Order: sequence, then structure tokens, then C-alpha cells
Amino acid sequence: MDKIRCDWGTTSQLYIDYHDNEWGVPVHDDRTLFEFHILEGAQAGLSWETVLKKRENYRKAFSNFDPVKISRYGNKKIEALLVDKGIIRNRLKIASAINNAKRFLEVRKEFGTFDTYIWQFVDGRPITNRYKSTRELPATTKVSEAMSKDLKKRGFSFVGPTICYAHMQATGMVNDHVVDCYRYKEIQKLK
Repeated sequence: MDKIRCDWGTTSQLYIDYHDNEWGVPVHDDRTLFEFHILEGAQAGLSWETVLKKRENYRKAFSNFDPVKISRYGNKKIEALLVDKGIIRNRLKIASAINNAKRFLEVRKEFGTFDTYIWQFVDGRPITNRYKSTRELPATTKVSEAMSKDLKKRGFSFVGPTICYAHMQATGMVNDHVVDCYRYKEIQKLK
């Protein structure tokens, strides 16, 4: 018998794999949190599927999302990224990734880990919603608005409330699987 999934998680094999294995799983690893942070910013104005298709290329182009290495990127590396067909070649998004790597390191220095900082917005525990349809999912919440405001105050870019909420969904800070989805209860058991 086929598993019931969130409707967006059935449109392609790429989405099925992402939905079934990653989306909504609580992430506490700083490198992975940084990866999603950069990818969510890159996605702005595009489909998430576009980003997922380029994810492996992003890992190669952006030093496997090592914030220390990315924070040191200079003009030569920026020019190389701007002609790399494997990523989204947008000067502002590339500059944002470099800037955000620097800000990420500052946050890590202040809080010990980025994980400690980012998860404070949900008191260290995932928020479990009870949506019956993906049409009910909000684009932003008060929490994502607060996160966005604080990140911007710290100098981050491409961190609007919608991007922050997508980051929360991707990294399991919020469980937005619909209640009929087979992943809903599985995700609830994870912390």
C-alpha cells in the first residue's frame, strides 16, 4: 500500500526522497544548519526543486558548506562562482553566502554553536503543528518574524520571515507534515 505523504512531497522522485528523509527532521549539526541557511537564501524567488537539483554542485562550489572557508572567499572565487553553471549564479546571493558565513561564525563565537542560537527561537524543542492540508501552512509566523529580525540585526542577508520559516520547516524546528502524512508521527518522535 502506498504511503500517504504531504502533497508537495509526491511531485517528483527528488521531492519524495527529500520529504521522506530530510524535511522536518530536527537538525542540530552546525554545518548542516549552515547548508540549509545558504540553500534557503539561494532559493529566494525560485522553486525548492531547482535548489535540490543543484545541491551537490553547491556542496562542491561552496567548500562543502564550511563557513570558515566560505568567509575567506575573495574576488577570484566570487568570479569563479558567477560562471559556475552548477549553482544559481546570482551575485547578490553569492555575496550573501559569504557575508552570512562571517555572521554565522560570529554567532557561533557568541553562543558556542549556531545550533544553540537558532533553536532558542523555539525554546530548544520542535513546534508540532496539526495541519490537515498543505494549503493551511503559513508562509511566516511570529517566530520566523522574530528570527528574521534578529538575524538581520546581526548583519545576515536573505533572511526574511518567509526564508526563516522555510528554514525552520527544513531543519525540523517545526513539524509541518500534514497529520495524515506517514512522516507526521515519525517526526514527532524525533527531538
